[in-house]
Amino acid sequence: MLDGVEMTAKQTIHTVERINTLMMTYKHRLRAVLPKIYSQDLLNLLFCHPYTKIDAVKKELQVSRLTATRYLNLLTEHDFLRKHKVGRYNYYANVPLFDLFMDIPD
Repeated sequence: MLDGVEMTAKQTIHTVERINTLMMTYKHRLRAVLPKIYSQDLLNLLFCHPYTKIDAVKKELQVSRLTATRYLNLLTEHDFLRKHKVGRYNYYANVPLFDLFMDIPD
């Protein structure tokens, strides 16, 4: 039983380290490529879930719908996010974060 706990703890530490590395990569890229929209709140939002929507950005960053849409479109244009239309809604996926969660080591 303790071996299982140890293995799970090691996997979790590895995953957290990879998330941190990816987040720092995004932080530096955002600052370099889109300095006018960069904020720590925006970065945190991109890593809170593997995807987001306009309403989530609007609410979390306390910006207008137009501004939230502009931010997400800029992030998509610069390959930070990938836009997916499902029904009448747009979802913006942080694909590297999603891939990180799907790459669970044995």
